[in-house]
Amino acid sequence: MFEPLRRVLVRRPPTDTSDWRRFGWRSEPDAARLADEHERFCLALEEAGAEVVVAEPTALDAIYTFDPALVGDAGAVLLRPGKPERVDEVEAIAAELEQAGVPIAGRLEEPALADGGDTAWLDEGTLLVGRGYRTNPAGIEALGRILGVEPHAFDLPHFNGPGEVMHLLSLFSPLDRDLVVAYPPLMPVGLVQLLAERGVRLVEVPDEEFGTMGPNALALAPRRALLLDRNVETRRRLERAGVDVVVYRGEELSKGDGGPTCLTLPILRAG
Repeated sequence: MFEPLRRVLVRRPPTDTSDWRRFGWRSEPDAARLADEHERFCLALEEAGAEVVVAEPTALDAIYTFDPALVGDAGAVLLRPGKPERVDEVEAIAAELEQAGVPIAGRLEEPALADGGDTAWLDEGTLLVGRGYRTNPAGIEALGRILGVEPHAFDLPHFNGPGEVMHLLSLFSPLDRDLVVAYPPLMPVGLVQLLAERGVRLVEVPDEEFGTMGPNALALAPRRALLLDRNVETRRRLERAGVDVVVYRGEELSKGDGGPTCLTLPILRAG
């Protein structure tokens, strides 16, 4: 998740945002500003050296392309999002991945549930999965079977309940083999212990920037990260840790509680 980002799938936002309440967005996004922010976000990815594959608009939540699929060495695993309003995204992204030359390695079937935001590769053989309101034990078991790994599963905190997004990647983001940005107060104890055992340093997000998605950072390359511009103190702490930080504006893009990781589906990373 921290090797140089070479190719990434994003989805252009729809022009009609009137169904924002159905998807649980915090307020209605301005369609024109939403489109402008997304275009600038894509430019930031291109300037970082990534080929940006732009999918056509569908539903509002579908701009968060990280959740309906998980891409690995063998291809893409089609997931079953735990948010009912997002289940239809899976077939759309399957077609777009195949069109982009990414083979389908498998898919989750009922009763398995899993969101991409609950998954993280700590290294090539270590898959971390959050067990919560969006990802269930059947989904974790299915991921392990399809990918041929033994997932490290962690219970996520209840926090504000099932109505709000609490993904594993709401709590931390890998930025290098030995570095993550994280919010330790809500992290599972087992995850903190595992990171310590692996010699992974935590750059801590301040309390006041957890709610503005300070832990949600996209690695563009080892120790190079894309971050929401409003998380100023998190940026300072990352830069002190030797991370080159690129920022983008997401006032409209993030009204659905999605940061830079959520807005992208990396389909090729290579050193």
